[in-house]
Amino acid sequence: MRTGQFLLIVFLFVHNIIQAQPLWIRSAAISPDGSQIAFTYKGDIFLVPSSGGVAIPLTLDDAHDYMPAWSNDGQKLAFASDRYGNFDIFIIPAAGGKLDRLTYHSSDDLPNTFSPDDKSVVFNSWRVDLAKYAQFPNSRMPELYSIPVAGGRPVTVLTTPSEAVVYNKAGSKIFYQDRKGYEDPFRKHHSSSITRDLWVYNAKSGEHAQLTDFTGEDRNPVLSPNENFIYYLSESSGSYNIHKMAVDDPGQSTQLTQFDRNPVRYLTISDNGLMCFSYDGELYTFREGAQPQKLAIQIKSIRQNRARKTVPVSSGISEMQISSNGKEFVFVKRGEVFVSSVDGGTTKRITNTPEQESSVSFRPDGRSIVYAGERNGSWNIYEVTLKDENEPYFFAATLLEEKALVNTASAEFQPVYSPDGKKISYLEDRTTLKVLDKASGKSEVILPAIRNYSYSDGDISYSWSPDSKWIASDMLMPKQWIGEIGIINVATKEVKNITKSGYQDFVHRRSNDGGMVYWFSDRDGMKNHGSWGSESDVYAVLLTQEAYDKYQLTKEEKELAEEDKDDKEESKDKRKDKEEKKEKVSPVKKDYKDIR
Repeated sequence: MRTGQFLLIVFLFVHNIIQAQPLWIRSAAISPDGSQIAFTYKGDIFLVPSSGGVAIPLTLDDAHDYMPAWSNDGQKLAFASDRYGNFDIFIIPAAGGKLDRLTYHSSDDLPNTFSPDDKSVVFNSWRVDLAKYAQFPNSRMPELYSIPVAGGRPVTVLTTPSEAVVYNKAGSKIFYQDRKGYEDPFRKHHSSSITRDLWVYNAKSGEHAQLTDFTGEDRNPVLSPNENFIYYLSESSGSYNIHKMAVDDPGQSTQLTQFDRNPVRYLTISDNGLMCFSYDGELYTFREGAQPQKLAIQIKSIRQNRARKTVPVSSGISEMQISSNGKEFVFVKRGEVFVSSVDGGTTKRITNTPEQESSVSFRPDGRSIVYAGERNGSWNIYEVTLKDENEPYFFAATLLEEKALVNTASAEFQPVYSPDGKKISYLEDRTTLKVLDKASGKSEVILPAIRNYSYSDGDISYSWSPDSKWIASDMLMPKQWIGEIGIINVATKEVKNITKSGYQDFVHRRSNDGGMVYWFSDRDGMKNHGSWGSESDVYAVLLTQEAYDKYQLTKEEKELAEEDKDDKEESKDKRKDKEEKKEKVSPVKKDYKDIR
């Protein structure tokens, strides 16, 4: 091969792997000497000159690597990676090379910084609180730990929830942002009692001092090179911008940047005062007194992102249901709907959308599946049906037909078929329980929004009676914030509270014949009247005196009763009538008079 041809091939190869100005760069960290910036892009760690240019990958792995933190001598970087399941702390030379894993705990470990002497990495993790916090245990508040760079056991630095930690050079003070609640850190314009503030911890006296008290967010402190000032991010100007305050006079704050459309994030500073941050997904550098400079960056990577990739579906299944025929089951994996054979394992993908699907449910005859899909800007209810009458199973089907059953601007999800397959219950805007009549296409409110409150997807449960005439549902009583279980007459919308405990009753189920409803309740056992931590037990209610009496029978009494019943059905014709009767669904009886 001639030299000219070889150079042309190399040029084309490099051209193909260099991507123009990448967006959504995160976790920026400028080196101590200000010459390089480490950042996360598409789950890998990259290095780029602080003047911009071609970014070189420091890690290339299918795992998610992020939150790089420089050692003070600029020779190493710590970062978090989930390559072994949850996030652990890893160390890598800044020039590239062998990785060293430092943590092995089952909780996520997220690096903040190196200790001033570079002998340890300081990180957040959710592990063990002090014993004195037993009255208010909270697994969502991280502690601060330190682990030797050379490897070893971690030690607790602070049990006070402290994030975005930076040390002064002497190691006598720790500056940090607090964490009072579990609000999403990416939420903008949030104002409440749990917004973050800046604090300083005196390692000698063991005292914490609050530095900011703005009702919105103050976060991400970094120290000026002379350690007399703190630069930080605050929304006191309306959007996240860089602010400055004196360490000895934190009450006076000066706004340094003037962004107003998007938030400034990931503030970091070098030893020579050059700052770096991310804005609108791109990197900027900034010196006090000058204008921020956007960096032109190109990503150089040998990893080729394939348009299609085959991944196993043997784990990570978020929900599933077995069909009434017992031959297949439907499940959700990575936000898509699949159906798999119970015996052979043959799997068919049902949906293939960039949006999420959830809440899968088989129609009782097994020929349709209903689910919620987040499409066209809202959650809607969709149904997919076997189109060919000669194909009995989804996992081996060749022709499927999908249609939208409910498609409005509201959010509709958690659909469930009635046992007769004629109706579908679902939630509208998370709280309103509605029933869709498939024949007419009309929906009716069964339980209004005021009778429920949702914190997260799937936290309101409801179920149909075998005769398709009643729905049992979690609910709130009027003017009360207490979860109860109610039985709703679908035709009349009448609601009967069957729990009435005064405590939380939640997540119920029905017996197969519909005669019993059982649920969790914290009415007994350890109480916690102000927060979390109470114990729950399983309770049940029998809906008729007959069902209650049957439930009270001993095993021997039940067997004798069944023998006596069989003796009375002597003829084959009677036994045949009995089998035919079994196939018919009997109305579910209810006797509320003595239900207590």
